[in-house]
Amino acid sequence: MYQIALNQIGYLPCSKKTAVFRGECADTEFEVVDASKNTVVFIGTISDKRYSPSSGENVCTGDFSALAENGTYYIRTKSCGASAPFKIGNDIFNDLLGDTVRMMYMQRCGVALEEKYAGKFSHKACHTHKAYFYGTEECADVSGGWHDAGDYGRYPVAAAVTAAELLLAYETAPQLFPDDTNIPESGNGVPDILDEVKYCLDWLFKMQSPEGGVYHKVTCANFPGYIMPEEETDRLIICPVSKTATADFAAVMAMAHDSFAEVYPDYAEKCLSAAERAWVFLEGGGGALITKNPEGIVTGAYSDDCCEDEFYWAAAQLYKATGKEKYRSYFEKAAAEKVFAGFGWRNVGHFGNIAYLSLKAEMKDPAVTDESVSDMISKAVISEANHYVSCAASDGYGSALKHYWWGSNMQATACGMVCMLAYKLTGDAAYYDAAVGQLDFLLGKNPMGICYVTGWGTSAPRDPHHRPSIAAGEAVKGMVVGGADQELDDHIVKEKCKDAFPAMCYIDDCNSYSTNEVDTYWNSLLTLLLVWISNTNNHLTYG
Repeated sequence: MYQIALNQIGYLPCSKKTAVFRGECADTEFEVVDASKNTVVFIGTISDKRYSPSSGENVCTGDFSALAENGTYYIRTKSCGASAPFKIGNDIFNDLLGDTVRMMYMQRCGVALEEKYAGKFSHKACHTHKAYFYGTEECADVSGGWHDAGDYGRYPVAAAVTAAELLLAYETAPQLFPDDTNIPESGNGVPDILDEVKYCLDWLFKMQSPEGGVYHKVTCANFPGYIMPEEETDRLIICPVSKTATADFAAVMAMAHDSFAEVYPDYAEKCLSAAERAWVFLEGGGGALITKNPEGIVTGAYSDDCCEDEFYWAAAQLYKATGKEKYRSYFEKAAAEKVFAGFGWRNVGHFGNIAYLSLKAEMKDPAVTDESVSDMISKAVISEANHYVSCAASDGYGSALKHYWWGSNMQATACGMVCMLAYKLTGDAAYYDAAVGQLDFLLGKNPMGICYVTGWGTSAPRDPHHRPSIAAGEAVKGMVVGGADQELDDHIVKEKCKDAFPAMCYIDDCNSYSTNEVDTYWNSLLTLLLVWISNTNNHLTYG
């Protein structure tokens, strides 16, 4: 492990750039060296030691933000040696961005992944047999979609969030998403990211009941062994309709209407019609609030004890897509009572906030939103971001996390997104710097000294809890792993990290599902953060 922790991918020229010096660093200065010329280009000051409670270390930091020239560099000191190499440049995240999106193709279900597209991870078509409605012998074709995580379950609540984050990323910077990423749809005149989202939406249509509700998930009763997807041939089970799946469906289909209006206008109208049918179903009180798996099923429950934030998001997106007063009224009344937050599958409030705040910016008409509601949302976002800025300032590695739960890397990414949203509202660079700090943490400036994206950086996870990677003996490139889990939620991390500090509770082991699994909505959130950070001048200002 390097004694100098930093972003192993690199830094944008005008962003804040910091490194952490670990252990007994006796130096007062550090050098930044141009790797191509082996010449010193910057000399910086190393801070005094301070204790980092998340890792139980004394650490020092160094700031080299003044260095803005494009190139490849490394940092060195006498006592800490050399760091991993890193780059500075405006396009340093472009290839990483492409890989985070390409992961979705690698997760496709219901079709063969051909070798020319998937390489050694190619496989035959999987899960093409019909699925049975829970507790019955009735069946339906629900093939398609994405395998959600390291196993082969498919869940509308997760898929909707994944698709929404990809659509937001595209909406922010369409120029970053080409039509030549080597998927079957490449070259069809539509950006591949939209084709990928469409593949997911085509499956979501199948998950909508005739009455308009959306089935909560389709999986087998149990998790499979470490096998390729086409080898899972047990009975597929469609679980009952849930309110959260239905509301998430309504929200993302309304988003898709706006994103697909130009490239697939008929499809866009189909999306909006399905979204409104889902809302009518919710208005009628249909569907259950899923809090546990049905009896006999042990796959991911995606249980949720609150569906108000899902309704909140759906209303905002439907208002944005249709301009109808009933959606505006619902959202504004809900926001006046509580501003919901969150960028994960369980808490989705910020998607609704972004949809609502973007209306005024896009329409250039203040009448489309209520100023008092916009102000309430803005204040809530800024308050949350202030908390993360404070937490990051108190942590030796700049992490905004005070607790490391299962999926902590998604939480770090979400903290970065909240800070970016606050930056868009205020223009205050402190929020931008904090967001960059969370990205740095994910890409190597962390106590493990690891870039938490497979195949990237000098040190990356090699053994993720991801069945195709396990079967192939090599990690699919571009997947975000879960990260540290101080709750020790699997037997591997419980055994190997029982005495570890919170941010050190991570094991690169395929059996450590609570620290080393992957998930589509972890990837898509990183996609969005990368776009918002690297294209700051290209997105709308919401303030």
